[in-house]
This record gives sequence, C-alpha cells and structure tokens, in this order.
Amino acid sequence: MTQITIYTTASCPYCQRAKALFAQKGLAFKEIPVDDDFKMRAELAERTGRRTVPQIFFGERHVGGCDDLYELNDEGKIEQILAEQTQ
Repeated sequence: MTQITIYTTASCPYCQRAKALFAQKGLAFKEIPVDDDFKMRAELAERTGRRTVPQIFFGERHVGGCDDLYELNDEGKIEQILAEQTQ
C-alpha cells in the first residue's frame, strides 16, 4: 500500500485531527515532526509551496493539509487515491 507521510508539529490541533482520521480509518502513516527544525521546514515549504502543518502526502502525491484531507474523506476519495498510487 502507498505510504502516507504527514509533516507535523506537536502543538498543532490540525495535525492531531489529521492523525485521528488516519487512526479511525486504520491507515498507518509516517510522521515527520518539524518542530524547531528550520531545515526541514524549508524543505517542506520548497516541496509544497506551503509553510503550514500538517502537510500530507500519499506516496509522492501532495494532498494538502487537514482541511484538504477531510474534504477528500467526505468525498470518499482517500482510499481511491491510495489505491491509484499502488498501480
């Protein structure tokens, strides 16, 4: 299955919501904390064009932040995107 990667900070409530949704759906993910890691934050901004967390990837596909993730969930597309990534 496609690896889910989520860039987070410890104090971010949106990061907690995103991780809770993955747990609810039984989806494993790799968490990359960027607290006080300016190099990693710069890499994240370069990779996504965004400076906020969480930033979520399904494989190499950037799906956005928490609101984007919940929108995909409401549309029933999370599993579909993950399945497409494995083909």
